[in-house]
Amino acid sequence: MNTQQCFELFERFQDQNPHPTTELKYETPFELLISVVLSAQATDIGVNKATKNLFKIANTPKKILALGETKLKEYIKTIGLFNTKAKNIIKTSELLVEKHHSKVPETREDLESLPGVGRKTANVILNTAFGHDTVAVDTHIFRVSNRTGLAKGKTPKDVEQQLLKAIPTEFRKDAHHWLLLHGRYVCVARNPKCPECLIRDLCEYPDKT
Repeated sequence: MNTQQCFELFERFQDQNPHPTTELKYETPFELLISVVLSAQATDIGVNKATKNLFKIANTPKKILALGETKLKEYIKTIGLFNTKAKNIIKTSELLVEKHHSKVPETREDLESLPGVGRKTANVILNTAFGHDTVAVDTHIFRVSNRTGLAKGKTPKDVEQQLLKAIPTEFRKDAHHWLLLHGRYVCVARNPKCPECLIRDLCEYPDKT
């Protein structure tokens, strides 16, 4: 996909959805951080159901610590890997209180030092909470990028680096959300919905439905 096609691709996404955002429900960077940690191998819908009740009781690091790991598990037990996630959330809350004055840090290095926070999660926080031009490559974005020819790579980091080169500067802040939503609802893993695809004429996928 050449430079002009990349520009047109994102221009169409912008025309269709000028202000994209995450489908996770949150009001603060800390709520977003907890939601993203919980969303690994889980759906946003499932996470939102759990956090709706959790955040009424505990939506700061100190409140999470006061709640404790056992009670935290009760709120998130419907989510996959909830035992591990509960431990990570407690440890993360401790670090935020001890090292960051209970605030979510705004640097990749500090974010990735938190338990349960990898590169993808850090990118989501930097982009969605703080407005940085990062692209968090999840399974949807990895698939869309490779399938369309927008950015080809064998690993999420490869695709991320290719995307940052390919995405025109003016679209970089919102690109993550456009690509994720496109992969979640249109360019799905099995039987992609090519007839209703906004960018089908730009897409290089040979096996269009």
